[in-house]
Amino acid sequence: MAKGRATVFFCQSCGYESSKWLGQCPGCKEWNTMVEEPAAGKGNGGGSVSGKRAAEPVSLKQVDLSEGERMTTHIAELDRVLGGGIVPGSLTLVGGDPGIGKSTLLLQVCRHMASDGHKILYISGEESLQQIKMRANRIGSFSDQLLLLCETNLETVEQTIRKQLPALAVIDSIQTMYREEISSAPGSVSQVRESTNVLMQLAKGLGISIMIVGHVTKEGTVAGPRVLEHMVDTVLYFEGDRHASYRILRGVKNRFGSTNEIGVFEMKEEGLAEVENASEFMLNGKPEGASGSVVSCSMEGTRPILLEIQALVCHSNFGIPRRQATGMDLNRLNLLMAVLEKRLNLQMSDCDAYVNLAGGIRIAEPAIDLGVAMAAASSFKNRPIDDRTIVFGEIGLSGEVRGVSQASQRAAEAAKLGFTTCILPAVNVGQVKVKEGIQIIGVKTVRDAIDLI
Repeated sequence: MAKGRATVFFCQSCGYESSKWLGQCPGCKEWNTMVEEPAAGKGNGGGSVSGKRAAEPVSLKQVDLSEGERMTTHIAELDRVLGGGIVPGSLTLVGGDPGIGKSTLLLQVCRHMASDGHKILYISGEESLQQIKMRANRIGSFSDQLLLLCETNLETVEQTIRKQLPALAVIDSIQTMYREEISSAPGSVSQVRESTNVLMQLAKGLGISIMIVGHVTKEGTVAGPRVLEHMVDTVLYFEGDRHASYRILRGVKNRFGSTNEIGVFEMKEEGLAEVENASEFMLNGKPEGASGSVVSCSMEGTRPILLEIQALVCHSNFGIPRRQATGMDLNRLNLLMAVLEKRLNLQMSDCDAYVNLAGGIRIAEPAIDLGVAMAAASSFKNRPIDDRTIVFGEIGLSGEVRGVSQASQRAAEAAKLGFTTCILPAVNVGQVKVKEGIQIIGVKTVRDAIDLI
């Protein structure tokens, strides 16, 4: 064996470990993601907490659910995404673009929980105490139960958490933490994985809730190995343009609740404010009497959200038409355009098509297919759709309109906001209880829906 310090190669995307450099990672099949870092030395199992007594097995009947009571953050949108509040002993990862509001939201959480009498420890590796104080002055008054610490050495952070035993500890951010035993730079694969492992053992062993902030890459994923998301209990992502006022908090992973819930916030001078009626907020500024604009409905968990779908279809000046989708899958748009051309004889093969979901939200649910198709046909024919009409349904390759889940809740939300017509799949008509002031129209094919225009 060669003398000297041994090194290994880690994949920055998935954390795959190899003894030699590889052009393509065998784990995630990504190219040029292998980086060389010093190998972790032998010792206590890679960051195990010393002095921890051996765990004893217990029967399922001996488990007391009262130990898992959630702590409310007094921010209803955040509590909904978390599944009802923060679970003691949980490890939560909050990711998002720089300046989108991660630190502001967590500082607001610390403020509310400290006001309830919980001891809170806010550990920052990126900002000084004066910078945190300046942000806190904009948010409001804070209780003495909130303790601040500016430190990047993980050993010091671990000792402080063990000494203070707070109900909630915030780490801002995980990419700034480092262990002296690992010679690689902070933010590297080895440092991030080791730091998260130590924090996870502290959370589980001491019953302390820990929330960590993670930077994101250009692709929108947390910087560092993918194993980071596997180690934590909950992963929350901030979406939206940081230059706009709206913020969308989405739960990507949650071991204690649903992963389909979202929270909508608005950035104000005093911090992030909750948006109680997300549908009305998303439809704010919708043009009246414009072609290519239609309102659809998507379910985010148990919450129906109305959104505006905008489409612009025009003849292309080039040989290859351009397709562009913002807020939805581009491949789904290409599929719907092909269905319209094949089943309705709409000659759009030589047209550019641009589709945008207003409000900065991203939707993967196929229930907006009918809305996208009608918006594209409306723009192509230059015929506006009634502003008080809402459309939703999934479209198949044969042009049929398939049923969607929770159609009654979608129609109820539309009726509450004053819509007078609801176009939905025919198979869902029987599930919708007739609402006063709104007409329910069922369609079997996309041709039936387009003919209503």
